[in-house]
Amino acid sequence: MKKFLFIGILIAVLVRCSTERSVPRKPFAFALPAGIASPPIPEDNHMSWERIELGRKLFFDPILSVDSSMSCATCHQTQHGLANPQPVMRGVFGRLGFRNTPTLTQVAYSPYFFAEGGSPTLEMQVLGPIEDHNEFGFNGAELAQKIKGHPVYDKLAQQAYARPMDMYVLTRAIAAYERTMISHQSRFDQFYYRGDSTALSPQELRGWKLFSSDRTNCINCHSGFSFSHYQFENIGLYETYTDQGLARKTMQDDDVGKIKVPTLRNVAYTAPYMHDGSVQTLTRVVNHFNEGGKGHPNQSELIRPLGLSAPEVADLVAFLRSLSDDVFLSDTLYTNPWD
Repeated sequence: MKKFLFIGILIAVLVRCSTERSVPRKPFAFALPAGIASPPIPEDNHMSWERIELGRKLFFDPILSVDSSMSCATCHQTQHGLANPQPVMRGVFGRLGFRNTPTLTQVAYSPYFFAEGGSPTLEMQVLGPIEDHNEFGFNGAELAQKIKGHPVYDKLAQQAYARPMDMYVLTRAIAAYERTMISHQSRFDQFYYRGDSTALSPQELRGWKLFSSDRTNCINCHSGFSFSHYQFENIGLYETYTDQGLARKTMQDDDVGKIKVPTLRNVAYTAPYMHDGSVQTLTRVVNHFNEGGKGHPNQSELIRPLGLSAPEVADLVAFLRSLSDDVFLSDTLYTNPWD
């Protein structure tokens, strides 16, 4: 809680002393399926290509960690759906992290960040891993001195934000870049949003029917364009939780084990699963829900034995794989600009 309070104070100070300045920029426009709204953009961080490119360079630069060994991209790997194949990543000096690395896919649509919603904005979230002792292990003030006067970043900062490179620019540029990470070209998108009735196989269609049925209730939580309602749910993963989830923020017993529902987009690439990376395959994920959870007192009433047969479990897994977006993950915007 102290970490979140400090971050909030720092960002508040940065916001109060900073405003949007008039500078020529190339605007960025989201190209989304018909009927899908663009994500909300804060007034002090309008999207432009200059800001996105600056954020992309910072995202891939290990300068953000105290020993210059870790970048954002170290954990959020494109080939793994902007997540990571390790159950829990190690940060600077081999320190073990706290949770499984979440995907950044569709992060622009999330109303809050971290598994317990401890950060209200994407700009504030950027400071979380930087200041976490086990991730980047840096102090914001020290990082500000490290990047001050940087010959590449100072020039880009002036182009993007009409000010020298500082933490205000850093947090907003990375957030602007992360808001471009919107997946909308999977085969499911071709079927559902673009009307291609041939885009899904018969097995995937059976899986979609199950997924969206009252029998499974999957779509109650994994709903909408992002396949998440972004609420907090206890899915009965454990009888006793070592990670308190939402209760870390609220200090309420009723919130123990409740975790923000993740997007399912590109889920075939983001193994292992759950907040602690304890489940290795999609089949095991579906079987957990099929079996009805472990019966924790806070377990959602939606989690109950489903009675799915083995072929039906396979149908659901096939549908989940149809959410893979290879076009999105192969985009040059998600490659290292320093290579």
